[in-house]
This record gives sequence, structure tokens and C-alpha cells, in this order.
Amino acid sequence: MFTVAVAGASGYAGGELLRLLAAHPEFEVATVTAHSNAGEPLAQLHPNLRSFSHLTLQETTPERLLGHDVVFLALPHGQSAAITEAIGDDALVIDCGADHRLEHPEDWREYYGTEPAEPWTYGMPELETTDGKQRRLLRSSTRIAVPGCNATAVTLAMAPGVANGLVDTGRIVASLAVGPSGAGRAAKVDLLASELLGNARPYATTGHRHVPEIKQNWARVAAEGVSSNDIGLTFTPVLVPMARGILATVVAPLVDGETSEEIHSVWRSAFDGEDFVEVLPKGQLPQVADVVGSNTALIGVTVDERAGTVIAVCALDNLGKGTAGAAVQSANIALGLEEDLGLSRNGVAP
Repeated sequence: MFTVAVAGASGYAGGELLRLLAAHPEFEVATVTAHSNAGEPLAQLHPNLRSFSHLTLQETTPERLLGHDVVFLALPHGQSAAITEAIGDDALVIDCGADHRLEHPEDWREYYGTEPAEPWTYGMPELETTDGKQRRLLRSSTRIAVPGCNATAVTLAMAPGVANGLVDTGRIVASLAVGPSGAGRAAKVDLLASELLGNARPYATTGHRHVPEIKQNWARVAAEGVSSNDIGLTFTPVLVPMARGILATVVAPLVDGETSEEIHSVWRSAFDGEDFVEVLPKGQLPQVADVVGSNTALIGVTVDERAGTVIAVCALDNLGKGTAGAAVQSANIALGLEEDLGLSRNGVAP
């Protein structure tokens, strides 16, 4: 049994982590921490987590996190790095924030405006790089950076096309319908129900922080010599009135005019054998309702032969496969456990 601490347990990502950990047979949650909610019973913030009603939120400090086998960080961007430096090397540390995702310091400075932290092993096991699947690196890692939720959906949707040189990587367009839980639990006027219900609103149409992460991912899978600077991505997320979920539609020009059958075969082969990334049968497209509450990413792919483009659509739960599920999946791999332990492929319906 591995003892676990969850920092930032009062938020949506922290709460989803705890929900998954409650059903995990090898993890025992010993400590939960928060900032402004320190001192409050966990059940007061997450009344759905009845099995953790005995836990009280403690202040988030390195000292509180020491002595655990696994530490999950569900903190706002920019807050993880200072804490991880003081935790030491004995624990497996999984960061759900952005602090350790980007490899290039200039990307962090441009998109986040502060000094960068050291990049960690990237927690997307299914990503096919030029050296094999990313999970091979997770097996020996004690520091893991969980991908961004939007970045996961967009990356997975078009990764097979980029990896096989089938698309023009200079002209990729991604449009996303995104639930507001991805913005965190802090009270914000633009996330009020009265602002969202009956509405759809684009945001961060230029300079979105997930753009350098996605380009970095595709550069990993692309042919040798292709860098993130060679990749052109237009990225438009749209807030829609669903509590959780992402539907990412990613469109790219085809290089050689492949048929729909050929494209579908490539996409199916790319994720063959994966438990949590599934390419739907030809002619089917995913919907968010089918993945809510699961660690599954569903992908549908088709070709618009008139426009000469491939259209890949990915649906996932931003708090599941987009954050907490990816964190638990990566932890399982790093600890030598079964990769699907404590995780479900099944969504919740209705």
C-alpha cells in the first residue's frame, strides 16, 4: 500500500483525484492540503467524497507533504515548482499543473510571464514518439508532469497524422468546446451559470497557454528535423454550458490526398491496444456524454475529399483523462502497477 498526499485538494482537479484514489486498491490517502480552505473538513468542500469524511484540509507546505510515497499536486499554475524543490527525491511526485510541462524556457516566459521550472517526464503514455511510446519514460520516472486537458485532446486527435507525415503541420486548426470546470473552482463572473447558460463564448483565441505544449508534443512525434517552430496551430477554445468535458475538432490539410479508408487505418493502428484511447469505427464521431466520468478519450476521424483535409474529433472528460485520470494512470506506470488500476473506461450516463 502506497501512502498518498494530495495538495490542492479543495479544487475540482483535487476532488476528482480523490474520487479516483478512493477506489484504488494500492493507494491510501493520508493527507489533503489546501490554501484558503485549510482547517476545513474535506467533506465540507467535497460532500460527494463520503469515504474521506474523516480528513481535514491542512495548509499546503512542503513539510506537510514529506513522508508520503506519492504526492499529487493539483495547484494553480506557477505554485508547484517552489514546493517540489523542498519535497526531496524519495517520493513519486505528480504535478497536475503546468509548471513542469514545457521543455523550452522561452515558451514558458512568453506564455506564462515568469521564470521557468525544470521540465519533468511528460505524462501522456499513449503518445507515439520517434523513440516509441511515451510510457517507456514513465516507468523509470519519479517526477511527472500531467498534460493540460485541452492539450491532451488536441494532441491525441492529430498525432497519427503528424507522426506519419500525412498532414501539412504548418496549417493545423483546432476548435474546442470546453466545460468551465477546466478553469478551476475559484469564483469568476464570466463562469457564473447566468453568464454561461444558453451561451457559447470563445476565449484566449491567440496566445493560449496550451499552444506551445501541443506543438512540443507534435514535434516529439514528427519526423526528425521538425521542431515546434515548424508547426503552425490555430487554436480556438469555446466555453459551453456543460460542467465537464472537451470536444476538440482538429483539421489539417492532407499532403498526398489519402482516402478516408487509408486515414482511418493509420489512426486505428496508432492507438491499437491502448486501453484509454479508442478510435471509433469509420463513420462514427464521439460525443462528450460518452466519456464523462471516465479515463477514456474517444477519437473519430474522417476525410473531406473536396477540401483535401483530415478531420479528427476527440472527446474526453477534462477532469478525467484530461487531468486526474492521467495523473493516476501515470502513477500506476511509474510504480510498476497495472496501468488501468483504479481507472474506468466507462462513462456515466445519462
